[in-house]
Amino acid sequence: MPTPTMEDYIEQIYILTEKKGYARVSDIAEIFEVHPSAVTKMIQKLDKSNFVNYERYRGFILTKKGSEMGKKLVFRHELLEEFLEIIGVDKKLIYEDVEGIEHHLSWNSIEKIHNLVNYFKSDSSRIVELHKMDQ
Repeated sequence: MPTPTMEDYIEQIYILTEKKGYARVSDIAEIFEVHPSAVTKMIQKLDKSNFVNYERYRGFILTKKGSEMGKKLVFRHELLEEFLEIIGVDKKLIYEDVEGIEHHLSWNSIEKIHNLVNYFKSDSSRIVELHKMDQ
């Protein structure tokens, strides 16, 4: 299993690859506000764990394993954002809250949250009723 930091990198590589078709060390360094050498070290760790294929001086790409994990991590992140929005968390706080909790939930918990989100989305009056509790 990847560490939380590895997950963050896989998620960002996946997002960049989906958006631009590629990810560069400099892009990731800018996102995480770290030195490019720190990104390179993490890419090497991800290579050893078979999440990316890395060639020195040539770059890296997600492996099938890395791409599947990236997709799963993006799903988790977006699901948690949607869940927090449904329950009425202030929009300005949602991103940071998700970043703070996403690595601490089991995939079983994520599945249950997914079911709950679907429950609320299947009947918007449920969301209205939930928000009435806040007033």
